[in-house]
Amino acid sequence: HIFADVTDEQAKKADLGVGKCFLAPIGKLEEQKMQKYFCKKCESEFDCSPKIQIEESPNEPVADGLILKERGQYTCSKCSSIIGEYRVFEQGQ
Repeated sequence: HIFADVTDEQAKKADLGVGKCFLAPIGKLEEQKMQKYFCKKCESEFDCSPKIQIEESPNEPVADGLILKERGQYTCSKCSSIIGEYRVFEQGQ
């Protein structure tokens, strides 16, 4: 779990309809917006943001008019296990 400040627009994109949000539709969260997270592997909660690791910046088309700009992960600062993943997309020309 990641606890973060998100805009109303981001919350609407991420809403699962059960009082919880799914990170994938939001894209990359800024470190300063994430206050704390829980690592299932460490079974611990941390009062800081997880590390952000950029996996790749492929700039590859994934659909008509949609380009994958960046792929990465949020990882635990203690054990480096993956807390979540993100994708950044851009509208093509």
